[in-house]
Amino acid sequence: MDIIRDVLDNQLVDRNQRNMGKVDGIIMELRDGEPPRLAYIEVGVTTLAKRINPRLADWVAAIARTWGAKQSEPFRIPWSKVRDVGIDVEVDVEAQETPVLGYEKWLSDRIITRIPGANHGE
Repeated sequence: MDIIRDVLDNQLVDRNQRNMGKVDGIIMELRDGEPPRLAYIEVGVTTLAKRINPRLADWVAAIARTWGAKQSEPFRIPWSKVRDVGIDVEVDVEAQETPVLGYEKWLSDRIITRIPGANHGE
């Protein structure tokens, strides 16, 4: 498997096929005398920003905290929870039980609900 091509930036879906965003990072574990192993996949805007520039990641995290986002740290999903890598990366987790959808909820609560004529969950 080509990890970068098959996993990084691909759509992430939970066990119920709910979109959880894109895979923003891959964490490898280095072990003495053994080959590296996949440990986690990461989801989060700070991970994505860090791929561009580490200072940008710090800035994004600070802005998120300032604006009241509860989750500015990336969320890690153990590689052992990855069920399938195909068109989507399927993981054996429940999206609603993770902080992954925190930005979506924050955006809905703070921005979308203030737009005149927006559907307010009715």
